[in-house]
Amino acid sequence: MGDGPIYSENAPKAVGSYPHAFGVGDLIFVSGVGPRQKNTDEIPGGPIRGPTGQPRDYDIKLQTKAVIENISAILEDAGSSLEKVVDCTSFLVDMERDFHGYNEVYAEYFSDIQCSRTTVEVGSLPTPIAVELKVVARR
Repeated sequence: MGDGPIYSENAPKAVGSYPHAFGVGDLIFVSGVGPRQKNTDEIPGGPIRGPTGQPRDYDIKLQTKAVIENISAILEDAGSSLEKVVDCTSFLVDMERDFHGYNEVYAEYFSDIQCSRTTVEVGSLPTPIAVELKVVARR
C-alpha cells in the first residue's frame, strides 16, 4: 500500500473531511478514533450526554474497548496491526472519573506492545463520547 489516505470499510465513518488514516513511508498515522460503531453510530457503554445536553452515566471500559477495536480494524485494513503501534495519544473528557477504567482496558491490549503514550483531558470531543485515541503504527 502506497502513501496517502487510507479508508477502512470496517470502522465508523469519520465525523469530518478526513481519512481514517494516512500512510507515509513505513508509518501509518491513524486519525482520532472514538467508540462509535460502524453503520449504526451506537456508542458502546452509552453516550456521556443526552440529546439536550443532560449528563448521562456511561461505561468508560466499554467505550475504551470499542475505540481500540475500531483502531485495530483500521490498522488491519491498512496492512498493519495493534502490535505495530509505536505511539498513542489518548483523550479523556474526565480524567479523574475515567483514567483507572480506561487504563485497565488499555493495558489488556497494549501491555506487551509498550508503545509510547500520552493521555490528556479535553473539554469535549466531537460526539458524546468519553474517550478517543490517535495512534502511529509501522506498516
